[in-house]
Amino acid sequence: MPFTRTTEQSSKYGHLEKMPVADLLANINNEDKTVPLAVEKALPQIEKLVEKTVAQLKAGGRLFYIGAGTSGRLGIVDASECPPTFGVPFDLVIGIIAGGDTAIRKAVEFAEDDDEQAWADLSVWNINENDMVVGIAASGTTPYVIGGLDKCNEHNIPTGCITCNAGSPLAAVANYPVEVVVGPEFVTGSSRMKAGTAQKLVLNMISTATMIQLGRVKGNKMVDMQLSNHKLVARGVQMIMDELGIEQEEAAMLLEEHQNVRKAIEAYGNR
Repeated sequence: MPFTRTTEQSSKYGHLEKMPVADLLANINNEDKTVPLAVEKALPQIEKLVEKTVAQLKAGGRLFYIGAGTSGRLGIVDASECPPTFGVPFDLVIGIIAGGDTAIRKAVEFAEDDDEQAWADLSVWNINENDMVVGIAASGTTPYVIGGLDKCNEHNIPTGCITCNAGSPLAAVANYPVEVVVGPEFVTGSSRMKAGTAQKLVLNMISTATMIQLGRVKGNKMVDMQLSNHKLVARGVQMIMDELGIEQEEAAMLLEEHQNVRKAIEAYGNR
């Protein structure tokens, strides 16, 4: 069966420049509504990827995301949110983008076409068999990402991917492929739209489910979050109040002393 890039197929909407703003927004929204349903169909694939990721991190490994353009930026966003949300080291979940950090804000021409650079970028981190590498590419054809996973496979490093086309070259090289087929974009080929939304949803699932499995959530609370602003300090105080049934002043004193919600709760229980 020939590979078809549905993310590149023509939009089912025509003459967008003639649409009133209300119609533009309604039609974009209608397309966006289809994304969670596409993700739902991929849940069995996501489950396998998460289970392997958890096993790798429990063995002392790290999670790497590699991607180009929008896909690379989404991986970096997800990775960068893990330390403040779950209190993990900054180098446990690592996002790498084709073209380096410059490409986060400004496109680096042809960076995604280099099929050797991803392995060079990963090698800086002394990547090894305990790690997990997830390639992100809506098209499923990005040479940077495919080349990176190929080299990981050669070195017995487990690989996964998130793509939005079925039967892609990327899925073929990934040990744990996730294919979320969202179909043509509202603006033809603009995969930052539905495909980007799908990738973000899957990344949320991967990192959140993994961190829960690693014990970084208690009940339904982020008890290891970094207390980096007043809002989060207030949230931490409320968590301690709810968990221990104590007044705000005592909860605030506990948090001030231990600088961590989990540690404050444990210290109270050990009195």
